[in-house]
Amino acid sequence: MTTPISKLEASTINAIVSGRHADPFSVLGLHRQGAGWIVRAFVPHAETLSAFAQDGTLLGALQRVNEVGFFEGAVDLSERCPIRFHARNAGGEWDIWDPYSFGPVLGPMDDYYIAEGSHLRLFDKLGAHAMRFEGVEGTHFAVWAPNARRVSVVGPFNDWDGRRNPMRCRVDAGIWEVFIPTVGPGTIYKYEIVGVDGALLPLKADPFAQRSELRPRTASIVADPAPYEWNDADYLDMRGKVDWRRQPMSIYEVHLGSWRRRPDGGFLDYWQLADQLVPYAADMGFTHLELLPVAEHPFDASWGYQPTGLYAPTARFGPPAGLAHFVDEAHKAGLGIIVDWVPAHFPTDEHGLARFDGTALYEHLDPRRGYHPDWNTAIYNFGRREVSSFLVNNALYWLERYHLDALRVDAVASMLYLDYSRRAGEWVPNERGGHENTEAVAFIQRVNAETYRNFPGTLTIAEESTAWPGVSQPTYTGGLGFGFKWNMGFMNDTLRYMSREPIHRRYHHNDLTFGMLYAFSENFVLPISHDEVVHGKGSMLSKMPGDDWQQFANLRAYYGYMWGHPGKKLLFMGQEFAQREEWNDARALDWALLDAGMHEGVRRLIADLNKAYRRYSALHARDCEPEGFEWLIANDHSNSVFAFARHAPGAPSIAVISNMTPVPRSGYSVPLPAGGTWRECINTDAEAYGGSNTGNQGMIKTKPSTIGGWPAYADLTLPPLSTLILVHDPDSTGRKGG
Repeated sequence: MTTPISKLEASTINAIVSGRHADPFSVLGLHRQGAGWIVRAFVPHAETLSAFAQDGTLLGALQRVNEVGFFEGAVDLSERCPIRFHARNAGGEWDIWDPYSFGPVLGPMDDYYIAEGSHLRLFDKLGAHAMRFEGVEGTHFAVWAPNARRVSVVGPFNDWDGRRNPMRCRVDAGIWEVFIPTVGPGTIYKYEIVGVDGALLPLKADPFAQRSELRPRTASIVADPAPYEWNDADYLDMRGKVDWRRQPMSIYEVHLGSWRRRPDGGFLDYWQLADQLVPYAADMGFTHLELLPVAEHPFDASWGYQPTGLYAPTARFGPPAGLAHFVDEAHKAGLGIIVDWVPAHFPTDEHGLARFDGTALYEHLDPRRGYHPDWNTAIYNFGRREVSSFLVNNALYWLERYHLDALRVDAVASMLYLDYSRRAGEWVPNERGGHENTEAVAFIQRVNAETYRNFPGTLTIAEESTAWPGVSQPTYTGGLGFGFKWNMGFMNDTLRYMSREPIHRRYHHNDLTFGMLYAFSENFVLPISHDEVVHGKGSMLSKMPGDDWQQFANLRAYYGYMWGHPGKKLLFMGQEFAQREEWNDARALDWALLDAGMHEGVRRLIADLNKAYRRYSALHARDCEPEGFEWLIANDHSNSVFAFARHAPGAPSIAVISNMTPVPRSGYSVPLPAGGTWRECINTDAEAYGGSNTGNQGMIKTKPSTIGGWPAYADLTLPPLSTLILVHDPDSTGRKGG
């Protein structure tokens, strides 16, 4: 064995070749020695090694100092430059660029802002980024693991050998980085981490990976850096100019894996979904599609609510460019895209974030704050600035990279309360002795403030099931800053009412009226979501009482009431045509039901409700303001009749009348806010929808009224189990709604 040129300690060389050295850049690569340069390299299996400059100039032959493959030697250089090695052994020869002859990609300002938690472009800095650096094509890898002893990138390019590509630690930020030449888009990789105690951890996927393998494989993939060529400028310009509180929002919630399936039972890809789902939703009159989480997740039956790759669109439906294409096509069709986002918790799969560097890095160490008993998941440490920044950046990433229009934030209540689903003694009070999670509140406010500041016209929507005040109020007034909140009270109360036999509804009349006491306390979305049609809850149709005809009539009446009620609308897929079975994520919806008239009738009704909702501003322009609503009949318990009016400035008023019994009522007097002529815009009992076709022949003439301060009334025929939506003719006599 040749005597080494430099006087490295044997322990240093052994640490390199055994993968235990914490600072490989201090040993490997180019180093000054006197007036010249030496280069050191670890190339397993090589017997000889020569160094070359970028232009192919031979710089010198290296000596093998260690039989495992540690080389060093003097090189003829005047200044630092990237080095390419030519290696030989008895079986052949190969070329390899030296990662340790390249400088760092990140800079001191990155360190500063990353450590401060204020960096808003982390997705451009961390993770894997294919690039040309110092004249050479390759990929830059960077990962946060402040307590690790050693972090390496491993993949097929280095035989998954963690000794070959250990990374440089940027101590001030706890970031490890390395640029690996010739590694390009499509390469799979993971991180091999030696924890603070010296133990080798299970291989970890990249928290910032922008593409992942299809389950059950769990490696990250270097994403294609080529930007998608968007064609949605007009839609983005439109959304940036509107106040969504005063715009129609009718949301079709979709699980991409089970909306439809291929004939062989496989998933449709993003392109097929763009060709089929987008025109279907647009033809139905919906304004938005809401997708159950599309971030990468290992378990199909979690529906995406247990994500392990928060920056990677799931590979189930194709590469990331497919999701961009899907959004682009939706925007061209006039549909906004909402995606469910899950910052409340994460699964404990060993390749994921749990104990990422051998410590409780992303989660709280104390299980009373870091473990979620409902879902057997870890809870993010929202008070740690790097973790908060990881999540804030993730929200901004989806909005920027995929042009999303809104994020619906899952399980907000579980974030807000330290004692959520916990008994006494199982939670830790906050600094004031209360149960509010002040760190989560600050995080939520930051996400919302940055979202609205950076992407005007986009929205955040909270799934929040408690009475926390100011969920949809601005952060500068002390609110959480969401644009909208799901109205879980409306959903629970109204479905409880509709599930009762009509003869009993008179005793529960307030289930349909109580919601108006708080209907304008927040900006509400009325959600009939996937959660209401799984786990033994049955489909919407099966929730309705009575025989088959009555079940359909009840459902149609309910939808009419909901579309007339203040608040934006949300309906889960399949409920627009009265799916009979509860949702099963493992198979497609029962589309064959549309061949049956009653199911097709419900579908037509939803399309017509959407059309009316979008056409008449009284039904949407004051969804979030009490001036847009007034009761006409609120206390007819004995007949289970409800009537209310909707108004908007300068627009014809709307009257909504629901008869929630199977008894048709003739000559039923309804006060109206304006005299003249009212047109029957929607009758859920129409024959086209599968009803009995009872009604008012499309037109109603009012009579003057002297009762209750109303200017007019009309004697109506109320069909059984139905909702009527009437539109005032502004050219007829009487005052207009406003």
